[in-house]
Amino acid sequence: MLSRVANSLYWMSRYIERADNTARLVDVNLQLLLDIRRLDDQTLTGLWMPIVQSTGDDQLFHQLHSRATGEDVTEFLVFETANPNSIVSSINQARENARMVRDQLTVEFWEELNRLYLFVHSPAARRLWRSGPHEFFLEVKNSSLLLAGLANATVVRNEGWNFMQAGCFLERADKTSRILDVRHASVPERGKPGSVSQEDALGWSAVLRSCSAWDAYKALHGAEVQPAYIAEFLLLSDNFPRSVRFCVRALDAALRRISGVAGDRFSNDAEKLAGRLLAELSFSSADDIFAVGLHTYIDQLQTRLNDVGAALFQTYIFQAFHTLEDYELRQQEEQQQQQRRA
Repeated sequence: MLSRVANSLYWMSRYIERADNTARLVDVNLQLLLDIRRLDDQTLTGLWMPIVQSTGDDQLFHQLHSRATGEDVTEFLVFETANPNSIVSSINQARENARMVRDQLTVEFWEELNRLYLFVHSPAARRLWRSGPHEFFLEVKNSSLLLAGLANATVVRNEGWNFMQAGCFLERADKTSRILDVRHASVPERGKPGSVSQEDALGWSAVLRSCSAWDAYKALHGAEVQPAYIAEFLLLSDNFPRSVRFCVRALDAALRRISGVAGDRFSNDAEKLAGRLLAELSFSSADDIFAVGLHTYIDQLQTRLNDVGAALFQTYIFQAFHTLEDYELRQQEEQQQQQRRA
């Protein structure tokens, strides 16, 4: 497969997943505001700024906005095209990548992605956003799930499919860790946390709902909201499809299907890094997470996920460029990698 095709399928999948996760995060935070009795400016900033920080775009946000008000943060995360990771920008880039590999996709998939693109740019989307933000986010989330279903049901299982899977699960693992990191300030810097206040319990429940994990968590732990249980569930669960461990296992499997190398060996740095990270997640516990501190653990985890992405790029995407188009493609890829490291 041409590296340009692999690159477009990989990033198309990542951007669709990114739009979906940002919609989940902002939607749940808006609903969380309804449960808080006192909402002064300081409280609102304390609720919205961690959301921006979790995306890694806080420096850009401060360049564009002076205060972390609900209106500014939601505009920045949803519609602002100057933010390359906003929902609208992510859908723009997903469609542009899909357009370059149109022949690799099915008609149903292309039409649904186009429909989502036209929706977020339509006046109807703005009207829906103003009248019912939850319905707006529901539209984005449902379309993302439909695209995932269409890909599962209609796309041929070839190398292109595996690059799509690698992009999707790498992005999902990164975003689950970032959503969890939003609450790190409410637990001790190191050491396993104990019981939480009612207000903190609402915040931790919102983390679970952002990942569509509330029902799965309740089936395992009941309605007891404990940060240690939640961190262990979202990072280390072997069965929940949005946990980091589950995603890294799916990423590792996709990489090995691309190369054809068995699970106990590796043929490139991407497989080596993904396999090593999966092994460490498989043999970790909540005690290991909180021994180094939740934020430190997640920070290290995100660095390692970025390293897997960079190694994948070096192995399969990067080629010595001979034309101006090749050079521009490399520049675009390097910029995207740098944004993820920020």
